[in-house]
Amino acid sequence: MNYFDLPRLFVLPFLFIIGCCIGSFLNVCIYRFPAKLRLRDQLRSLVSHGSGCPRCAASIRWHDNLPLIGWLILLGKCRSCHRSISPRYPLIELLTGILFVAVYQIEMPANFWGQVPDAGLLSPDGPQNIRDLWTPAVWLHLRYLLHISMICGLIVATFIDFELRIIPDGSTVPVMIFAVLLSTICGQTFLVPLWFQDASVVTSLRHIAPDWLQPFIFSWDGLSFAIQHPHVHGFLVSIAGLMVGGGIVWMVRIAGFWVLKQEAMGFGDVVLMAMIGSAIGWQPVTVVFFLAPVLAIFAALLAWITRRDREIPYGPWLSIATLLLILCWPFFWPLARRIFDMGPFVPFMALFMFVSLVVCLQLVQIVKRLFGFSTGTDDDPGEGGWSSADHLSYYNSERPDDQTGQWTRPLWPGGRAGQGTSHYHQWRNGRRE
Repeated sequence: MNYFDLPRLFVLPFLFIIGCCIGSFLNVCIYRFPAKLRLRDQLRSLVSHGSGCPRCAASIRWHDNLPLIGWLILLGKCRSCHRSISPRYPLIELLTGILFVAVYQIEMPANFWGQVPDAGLLSPDGPQNIRDLWTPAVWLHLRYLLHISMICGLIVATFIDFELRIIPDGSTVPVMIFAVLLSTICGQTFLVPLWFQDASVVTSLRHIAPDWLQPFIFSWDGLSFAIQHPHVHGFLVSIAGLMVGGGIVWMVRIAGFWVLKQEAMGFGDVVLMAMIGSAIGWQPVTVVFFLAPVLAIFAALLAWITRRDREIPYGPWLSIATLLLILCWPFFWPLARRIFDMGPFVPFMALFMFVSLVVCLQLVQIVKRLFGFSTGTDDDPGEGGWSSADHLSYYNSERPDDQTGQWTRPLWPGGRAGQGTSHYHQWRNGRRE
């Protein structure tokens, strides 16, 4: 008997309940992480004290702390002081429970007695070809554990970033470490191998490539390496995803600093993408990076139209793009695979795209200057330049006498004495106060 082959009518409600309970814990993380700066302090805050009302500090009873049910019983108010409790808490619990169920439905085959390729995330290059290490049911559930842990970290990072525009390390670094360790131990949690290429595509490109590129055009079967050295391969997949995910955002930061003279993306986004890459690999995290702007552009336009705000938190859109990739993997991967089939040419394409990004940003800045728009750089005053308020602040800080431009009036002499201007005032006005 396969102990994992349980009826979905039993598994899915159980996962929903577990997800709601985990969502209650995520609420604690969202509330406590921003108050601490260091990772150690953020993790310690989770066990330092129990939950209580932020207004009256009354401890929350265990039956009031039940996911979803507790908030409904209290009608959204504290039992002691009757202060309103934000509906965000039950919504996060409900969202977490739904995602636990949805991801399980997508990732797991309908029947474990059937064929493993029925699982939604598996592709022709996926790890279903490695079957001598774990039974399919075991490693599919381990991969589900990895992905759902990543999604929990994304939920915490998203809601903190939406509200405060920061991403604490507590929401990313522990998941990143867990992803590297689990990928190394299991060796089968990857979506696609570390490296693959279409031999026919590479052969065709080799004929048209210049001579100096010929040494970089190599052939290597990543799937065979995964079968021979599964644990090493799992470690390399996770590390490569970590480096590529964080490296892509870091390069965008560099481009923004070169051209815009400001941070285009925060360092929290770098760590967030590194965490995502450590869980899903470098090819999928690259797809996430290009999918996120498509989702974020509408939010950016809405923020600019309604509030004239040119900055939006980018972490939530990276999280949404990751979740969308997991749920729609059979749709996205056939499209993205055509790019990664080029094998050795992928790094050169990445370099070309980075140079193109710098050039495009520079062209946009030039066009803005030509049409008289603010470029937002240090050498362009624009909206953040020298305003009348700045002029008054400078004037007030530079004048030695607080009565400059006013009628002289009696003041306490100790004030000018402390500023060292008493003798100057006596000489100018010819009298003592």
